[in-house]
Amino acid sequence: MKVLESVAPTMHPYRRQWLGKDVVAGLVLTALLVPQGMAYAELAGLPAVTGLYTSILCLTGYALMGPSKVLVLGPDSALGPMIAATILPLMGADGDPARAVLLASALAILVGLLMLGAAAGRLGFVAQLLSKPTIVGYMNGLALTILVGQIPKLLGFSVDADTFLEECWAVVQGIFGGEVVGASAAIGLFSLALILVLTRAVPKVPAVLVAVVTAIVVSLVLDLEARGVSVVGELPQGLPAFTLPKVGLSDLGLLFAGAVGITLVALADTISTATSFAERRGETVDGNREMVGIGTANIAAGLFQGFPVSTSGSRTAVAEQSGARTQVAGLTGALAIGVMLVAFPALLADLPNPTLAALVIAASLSLVDLPGMLRLRRQRRADFFVSLAAFLGVALLGVLPGILIAILISIGDVFRRIWMPNRTTLGRTGELEGLHDVTTHPDAQVLPGCPIYRFDAPLIFANAATFREDVRRLAAADPRPDWIVVAAESISDVDTTACDMLDHLVESLDADGTRLVFAEMKGTVLAKLRTFGLEHLAGDERFPPTLDGALESYVALHPADTGRAADAGGDGS
Repeated sequence: MKVLESVAPTMHPYRRQWLGKDVVAGLVLTALLVPQGMAYAELAGLPAVTGLYTSILCLTGYALMGPSKVLVLGPDSALGPMIAATILPLMGADGDPARAVLLASALAILVGLLMLGAAAGRLGFVAQLLSKPTIVGYMNGLALTILVGQIPKLLGFSVDADTFLEECWAVVQGIFGGEVVGASAAIGLFSLALILVLTRAVPKVPAVLVAVVTAIVVSLVLDLEARGVSVVGELPQGLPAFTLPKVGLSDLGLLFAGAVGITLVALADTISTATSFAERRGETVDGNREMVGIGTANIAAGLFQGFPVSTSGSRTAVAEQSGARTQVAGLTGALAIGVMLVAFPALLADLPNPTLAALVIAASLSLVDLPGMLRLRRQRRADFFVSLAAFLGVALLGVLPGILIAILISIGDVFRRIWMPNRTTLGRTGELEGLHDVTTHPDAQVLPGCPIYRFDAPLIFANAATFREDVRRLAAADPRPDWIVVAAESISDVDTTACDMLDHLVESLDADGTRLVFAEMKGTVLAKLRTFGLEHLAGDERFPPTLDGALESYVALHPADTGRAADAGGDGS
């Protein structure tokens, strides 16, 4: 353990009781990583064995440098077409597989270097754009896409579709068109039921591993392959050799362009998934360290005949559901794949692919958070719609467009709150001391001749007009107020536009006989007013330090209101 502690601080201190769970989770991951790695390699236009090489090296690289305890990296279905689109034009007419591997390895190294560069530039702030509503919607959307994508495999047929809706329709057609293989559906549904029942009834039992072993036994006893059930098959044998890919200058342009696109997709996916699982575990995400981890994983894969990788939400869910505590689970998976390639290439040969689909579906169900969506709907409609946008974006457009849409909506919601912030008039009520919001206390009485206005936001270009129109509306009351006091404690900043607005507003109100006073304004904001050249407004008489002081000054000038003002002291609430 001392070696792990020195190279992977996130594993320190490591508890002995975690080892069993990490090993089990790693073995479960192996059963999933092997067939997925081979399939995604072929999707990228590469030999299937490169998917296994990639899995070994990226798991090891992230375990050594990545900050997350449970995040699982590996070949990704979203990156496969992008890798193929980048390397196929460079392969030439002969389509040499060796050259394809060389180009893909160079691409992985470029992606890793871009990730490390982004980390050095402190671009991990992307994680801060993912609010809780965005995370809830993202995870629900991800769960739905995983579920729909795995149904054909669970039932023993395949579909060819480009979009989520097309995939849904193809699944329906396959089911009602008689494409379901009975034996595949039986073992797949049995495996799914076994996982779900054991997880709920006996949570300490590694349900996924039990399902995998049981499915292999059933497959052998009943000869499911002869009944039309797809199985994993024997693995290619051997380990990858260290290779420094050398490409010509003429290839670098397209490789770099492809690397930029893959980096953006992998970064958005990694930050989103890392943030989602960290939220579930009560942890925080360091986006810059995540980029170091995934950058290291890509470089490691590229140096050993691998291709670009990203985070997998489904595999991470499997690891978490299987009891993973640290990246020892990933290292176990890497070691197990390596041992299998060298000594036991036929170990999982009889594992039914429908069981793998059941495993992934069970993991996707664990990502669903419908109560979270309903809670958002009850608590704040705007947050609910942000979450819904993330859900629909991921489900209908894909992971990256969905995340980008949700981020844009989140930013728009923040801007809307600044543009139209909470603001109100304060008054007094006989039941409570101090000044209170008249909207939540309808019986509160506004001080005659001196309304008190609260503006709960920084005063900037986006809301300067809103502030001005609110104040002018108060000034236009009949009878016209002598003073308007702004409860300015919640105004945390001002900019040039707001200062210009205040200069003209104060001048126009003074000309009409209404004095604008700012009570409890922060010293930093007053300093900015002076910096912007508003020294003539920054006198103590216009900026009393407390609301009590403002009211006392008003009463001193308007004795007729002494009785009311005496009962109106205290801070606004």
